[in-house]
Amino acid sequence: CQTYADERVREITGWRCVSAAMKISIICVGKIKEKFYSQAVDEYMKRLTRYCKPFVVELPDEKTPEGCSQTVCDQIKAKEGELGIGGTSHIAFIIGGSLGLDPRVLKQSDMLLSFSDMTFPHQLMRVILLEQVYRSYRIINGEPYHK
Repeated sequence: CQTYADERVREITGWRCVSAAMKISIICVGKIKEKFYSQAVDEYMKRLTRYCKPFVVELPDEKTPEGCSQTVCDQIKAKEGELGIGGTSHIAFIIGGSLGLDPRVLKQSDMLLSFSDMTFPHQLMRVILLEQVYRSYRIINGEPYHK
């Protein structure tokens, strides 16, 4: 971190420059089916390798049974939550599925982050998240990022 902008970012946010040894996990539900989303994810993953060790963990998507009760929905969320809870040795972002996240995952989180009150497909959210992580690395390192 050598620029004033980096120092100011650290002062305001408490962030510090991170080496390429930092692991960043994107834990998400379901696989990407559309080619254009896959291409965007691949591009940002490639760009991020300059700054960190990014990887994606895809959990199986649990479908909501037709006419199921809230209890069944809660059980599905709990199952997804068990799969999504991980260690604390790196930064992990968890993107919930259509049923949201299990309360245990939310309780164990160091921080909750919402990009919008709007609802996005989880495939698109993965691209948005990767782009934002990439943008933050560029800014923290005093590198230009075109809007």
